[in-house]
Amino acid sequence: MRTGGDGMKRECVPGRSWAIIIMQGLLSIGAIFGGGALIIDPSGNLVQMPKSLLEHSPFGSFLIPGIILLLVLGVMPAIIAISLFRRTHWEIGEKLNPYSNQYWGWTFSLYTGFALIIWIMAQVYWIQHVSVIHLVYFAWGVGIQIVTLMPDVQRRYAR
Repeated sequence: MRTGGDGMKRECVPGRSWAIIIMQGLLSIGAIFGGGALIIDPSGNLVQMPKSLLEHSPFGSFLIPGIILLLVLGVMPAIIAISLFRRTHWEIGEKLNPYSNQYWGWTFSLYTGFALIIWIMAQVYWIQHVSVIHLVYFAWGVGIQIVTLMPDVQRRYAR
């Protein structure tokens, strides 16, 4: 605990908690831009993605993947990063949290790790190719889960 200039006590955010906040925040920024670009131009031309990538997928354009990317891996991680920093209350988050002893933002951090891993696995399956960026984002999803599950991070977000 620290005392701020206003005399109020402030809780310091431990190092690994900062790591998960930053991981969520950076994921959010990239997915908001990527998803937004795919929504603006569902052909994929804006981000130089050939339509042939959709050949084995259930999608005719990049619109639905763009919406999913924007909301699930863009907006949600932004909300999670803010919540992990500020510990905000969210009724829906609490209802979707099966861990009654943990803050909902901590649980949703795990959800994001799973969502990112599933997103990458689906991409690889549908485009039938693995590139370095897939490996990086797959590792990012696993990393989010590892950091979220570290004992000091779990303690930080315990109720």
